[in-house]
This record gives sequence, C-alpha cells and structure tokens, in this order.
Amino acid sequence: MKITHVITRLIVGGAQENTLACVRGLSSRPGWDVRLISGPTSGAEGTLEPLAAELDDRFIRVPELVRPLHPLKDWMAWARLVRLFRAHGPDLVHTHSGKAGFLGRLAARRAGVRWIVHTIHGPSFGPFQGAASNSLYRAAERVAGRVTTHFVSVAQAMTDAYLAAGIGRPDQYTCIYSGFPLEPFLAAGAQGGDRARWGLRAGDIVIGKIARLFRLKGHDDLLAVAPALAERHPRARFLLVGDGPWRARLERDARRLGLAERFVFAGLVPPSEMPALLGAMDVVVHLSRREGLPRVLPQALAAGRPVVAYDCDGAREVCRDGETGFLVAPGDRARLLDRLEMLAEDAALRRRMGDQGRTWVQPRFSEEKMVLDLAALYERLAKAGPGSRAA
Repeated sequence: MKITHVITRLIVGGAQENTLACVRGLSSRPGWDVRLISGPTSGAEGTLEPLAAELDDRFIRVPELVRPLHPLKDWMAWARLVRLFRAHGPDLVHTHSGKAGFLGRLAARRAGVRWIVHTIHGPSFGPFQGAASNSLYRAAERVAGRVTTHFVSVAQAMTDAYLAAGIGRPDQYTCIYSGFPLEPFLAAGAQGGDRARWGLRAGDIVIGKIARLFRLKGHDDLLAVAPALAERHPRARFLLVGDGPWRARLERDARRLGLAERFVFAGLVPPSEMPALLGAMDVVVHLSRREGLPRVLPQALAAGRPVVAYDCDGAREVCRDGETGFLVAPGDRARLLDRLEMLAEDAALRRRMGDQGRTWVQPRFSEEKMVLDLAALYERLAKAGPGSRAA
C-alpha cells in the first residue's frame, strides 16, 4: 500500500510528533510505502524537521504550503500537491492540521486518490474565536469533509464537535488516541527529574506547565493565582516549558508580581527531554482553551503526576476529575487556586492520583497501539474497496 501523510509544518508539537511517529511506525510494515509532505517550518516553536529528514527521499518539503492564508501560495501548494500525488500514485492520503488538511484533501480528490483520511488534532472552530472566523473555518471543513473518506479524531470530543457542525457521519469517524513512547515517562516518574538543572530544590512544590507561550494557553490565569499560592505555600515554584511571542511579557508580569524567583522559564525543550522535566514536577497544570487532547496530560500521568486542566475539548477524557486530577471550568481562577492548593498541601493525594493516572494511561496511550489502530483502519478501508468508508 502506498500512503502519503501531509502536514502544514513540523514545529515541536503534539500533532507533529503524532504524525512522525505514525509515518515511522507504518513504514516498518512489509509492502507499505509511506511518505511525508510538509510545508516550511519556522518560528519560536522549534522544528522536528531533522527527525523527518531521517526519512530521506520519503520526506518532501513544499515551500508554498504556508500556515497563514495566502491565496497565491495556497493555489500553488494545491497544484504542487496534485502533481506529487499523481507522480507517486498513493492509494491513501492522510492529512493533518488546518491548511494541509484543506488543500491536501482537495488535491487528493483532484488527483484521483482512492482513500482520503484526515486527523482532527484540534478544533478549527469554537468559542475561542469570533463569529466570522468560525463561519469561515466551518465552511472550509464542510467543503473538505465532502471529499473525506474517513476521519481520525484524537478525542471523542473532536468527533462530537465536528458531527454537531454537520461534518460527516458517525460511521466516518474513528477515535485513536495520540500515543507516545511510554517507558521514558514511566522511568522519569519513578526516578524524579533533574531539579538542580533548573535551580529547583528537593523540597520545592513544583507546579509545571508545558505549552507555547501565547494566547489561549492560560498562562495569564496561572500568573493571576500565583501570588496567593506562593503566599500560602512558601515552597511553591512554577516551571514553564515552551517558548513563543508572549515570553517577554510573561517574564515582565512575573517580575511585576514580585515572583521572578518563583518562576522558571525553561524555554523550548526537545521532546527527548520532556520525561525528565515532567519527573521534576509535582503537579502539571494545563489551561489551554483550544486543544484536541493535549499529549502533555497523558504524558504527565505516565510520569505519575496529577494534572489540573481546564475542561476544554478532550481534556476530560484523560483528566478524570477527582481520580487522575482536577477539571476546572475555563477561566474559573478561584477553583483553579483551590485545586492547586489541595495538591500542594497533600503529598498523599498527589501520589494517589499519579498512581491512578499511570495505571489508566498505560494500556491506552502507547505509540505501538496508536500505529496498530491506524494500520487497522487503513486495512478496513482497503478491504471495503475503493472510495469506501470504513465503519
């Protein structure tokens, strides 16, 4: 089987790590020719292109496939994708992310590709943006949805949101959680992380957050509750992992609040270092208002760390309230502070939730399971015949 995956860019992020893992895993199957197409990668988020380059000639860059709307480049990217699909002749095209998902699916249809699959890593529309943007993105997803054979969602919440928007039918959706190599996280959780590297002490209560430093990620909410938490818990420290255009402003806000010594900005960290960072944390907080199912939540649980998350999109499918962590309504800073205080005060509660999370995650989030589930979907499509829709 010939398969081509298409993604807009290869920044350091969950959708990109998911896509690379799937391409590598599927490539090991006998008789399967799996390729990856991506647009250019730039910006403060970092790049995974060196990992993609290990695919050699099975990795293709399309310079015109850029993330912002750009009518001329968008048309050029679509035309180039059509040519690439016709030249290689994939049996199946699997798209990821917004721009590549739209252009890639339409190009695959024009090139006569038999099966067109799209993964919904996160919502393209929702309450996080205005009415005009929602209308535009819904319309685009409906257009692309009409040529889509099957959808893969990383959370049941994504399936529900897209069906509610009139995109596809229930039998066109399969939920496949975004898996990752479990063992490094399990080991880091048992051993603890290297706190000294970040200026953290053994007795500190470390509240960690892993996210791009940008809007919709909830850093302002964490900064808002930090003074009260620091006053009541002198050992509380905050470890922020990630980079982005808001970094300078967030650093200024921490200084303005008199908390500069309490906040550690670790910056951009390669995925290989993420287990050790989670191992250095006591609690992981995730306050994003737009996410499919953030990989940091199951990764934190694999490391035995309880999570506090805003109840957005697929977060509740992993952050099981009162069991593996606490769910908080988006923007409810009072409840956020209360739940962080509970965990800061109670080491036994942290251990119990972390242990329950580790047990729950292991059979569901391995990279091997993700690849096997995706391969099984492809095989169902192939077995059902050209243009079919797997149930």
